[in-house]
Amino acid sequence: MITPKDTLLLLIDVQGRLAKGVFEAAKVEGTLSRLIRACQVLEVPVLVTEQYPKGLGHTIESLMELLPGNVPVEKLAFSCCGSPEFMHRLRSFNRNDILVAGIETHVCVYQTAVELIEFGYNVHLVTDAVSSRSEENKNLGIRCIEKAGASLTSSEMALFELLRVAEGDTFKAVSKIVKE
Repeated sequence: MITPKDTLLLLIDVQGRLAKGVFEAAKVEGTLSRLIRACQVLEVPVLVTEQYPKGLGHTIESLMELLPGNVPVEKLAFSCCGSPEFMHRLRSFNRNDILVAGIETHVCVYQTAVELIEFGYNVHLVTDAVSSRSEENKNLGIRCIEKAGASLTSSEMALFELLRVAEGDTFKAVSKIVKE
């Protein structure tokens, strides 16, 4: 079971035109928005990456507006773990459970998830918060990530697991976000 004190949300490469061109782009963007806002309520940190932003653009504005002061880690390797800066920032949070979200499922998300597992992290793939340009590649990426050892979850499942109980102001705030 994941807990807020041991969990981090990793938002991988939700950038520019690529983010707008993935399968069910608007749905994924809405899910990511709710996930980010609920993680903030739960005090779960968010680490953002950008794959070659000079060519692909920056993280979409609607998500970055939710993350004031958050500076994305720029990378060239498909796996986030190929960036020394990413690994340094990830380790600085001292969290072992990683909620993985972003694009593209079969490339950067897949390679990152596999390497995080190899480094001993518990990877929880948020299946409604990932996508690829095609549904086929999204589904293939999910299957391969699960086969590599990740747990599959959904945004709602993960958030209610982080909450544990249906009481108090935190529950009310997260529940409101989930129902949007």
